Amino acid sequence: HHEQFKDRDEARTRVFDYIEVFYNRERLHSALGNRSPEDFAAQAVSN
Repeated sequence: HHEQFKDRDEARTRVFDYIEVFYNRERLHSALGNRSPEDFAAQAVSN
């Protein structure tokens, strides 16, 4: 992923969005039984 950003604020925003939107909500994690952290947390709360 080679992206250029116009300044640090844009880079910071894009990294934050990647982590919060994709990595923490959508990406499947093998340590969580191949579920997303969001799905894992929802199941933990419902039990």
